Amino acid sequence: MSYLSRIRPSEWIVAAVVAVYVTGFTAWFLSIGNTEFIIYVVTMLVLTLLVGASLRVAEYPPAMLWALALWGLLHMAGGGVPAGDGVLYGLQLVPLVADGEMTLLKYDQVVHAYGFGVAAWVLWHLLTRHYPDTRRSWTAYVFPALAAMGLGATHEIIEFSAVVAVEDTGVGGYINTALDLCFNALGAVLAMIAVAARARRKGDPA
Repeated sequence: MSYLSRIRPSEWIVAAVVAVYVTGFTAWFLSIGNTEFIIYVVTMLVLTLLVGASLRVAEYPPAMLWALALWGLLHMAGGGVPAGDGVLYGLQLVPLVADGEMTLLKYDQVVHAYGFGVAAWVLWHLLTRHYPDTRRSWTAYVFPALAAMGLGATHEIIEFSAVVAVEDTGVGGYINTALDLCFNALGAVLAMIAVAARARRKGDPA
């Protein structure tokens, strides 16, 4: 039996949705000469392949796959959908603070919190699936949160490579990077609190 034949119909649907929006946004970025986000498209394709290759090993729940797909869509939209004088990533959703880079609360920050919250959830799933002895331990919650923050730092390294490789990026400076890391951490911690609360409420051994 080939690997493709082992992919479930529900997983093919998620893959099809991801393929449609990645193709559409890639065409859009190329049409407007946005070479910065092509780097992110390539990164996302690599991550999508990693998830696809590990489907039967990891057995991601359908909700988790949809959460990952939504993260990708929000990311693509953030860099490609016009909003105000720029794109969605620069849009202030809630006017908490408005002081240059120190602006809260922006679309970018919400996506960072959501995305690395999902990343922590995925890491928790992988940890407790392959190392069930970690269930009901602090390790099951602390390690995924910290690992998700590490992935967030890797994301910032990719953004830095875009700054080095491409002129006139919209990545931002030190304060923007620091805020991104803070929201990555916030999302990861909140995700693990939610997972722990759900497990306790349902009496799960997680």
